Amino acid sequence: MAQMARPTEPMEFAHSDATSISPRKRIFRIIRWTTYTLAIVTLVLVFHKAPPPLVETSPQAAARAEEKLEQVEKAVANGQPATLRMDETELNSYLGAHLALEGNSAPNPTPAGGEKDAASSAAPTAQEVEQMRSNVRDFKVQLIDDRVKAYVVFDVHGKDMTLQLEGRLAARDGYLRFEPLGGEIGSLPIPQSALESAVQRMMNSPENRDKLKLPPEISDLRIQNGEVVAIYK
Repeated sequence: MAQMARPTEPMEFAHSDATSISPRKRIFRIIRWTTYTLAIVTLVLVFHKAPPPLVETSPQAAARAEEKLEQVEKAVANGQPATLRMDETELNSYLGAHLALEGNSAPNPTPAGGEKDAASSAAPTAQEVEQMRSNVRDFKVQLIDDRVKAYVVFDVHGKDMTLQLEGRLAARDGYLRFEPLGGEIGSLPIPQSALESAVQRMMNSPENRDKLKLPPEISDLRIQNGEVVAIYK
């Protein structure tokens, strides 16, 4: 006579159920804590203030930049073509003397040139651009071969954050264009695809096109051999 199967005891069901659920719980916990860790690391990198680049400034360089601009204005007024060349020291000295930044002890409200507008316009959204622009505490520019690298410190709810953008400047159809090559918020790199998409949106948005329109007398603007080169027709 065949033996009847022994009824499974409740303890065996409990043991089997615990064994099947435990791996799922472990995986869930791993994913959860990994997400928390990545979020914390991201915040640390974003709020980690990158050190400023080593750029030189001097009153003499600012005066040279002013003189070059005056010479170009005179040439254009007389109907003559002209080329403006400004090196890194002259550009930073001129911007430092004319930008109204929170960190400046004696700010001058005179607006800066198109170089500053081009670098600032490479931010993710229009709202963020205005927020940065109104809270900028420091702004420095590096001119590297045919590229420009902008370093911006802005205030976000009392906390200094840094934005670094690198790219190429160009004049196209009467407008200033910026081709992004890389960027960082704090010490966190911005994905290239996201950066390019953000810059395209900023360049093509109606509210920014007027800001990026070049004066009609400027036919070309670029970085060449570590200098800003503006060609006036």
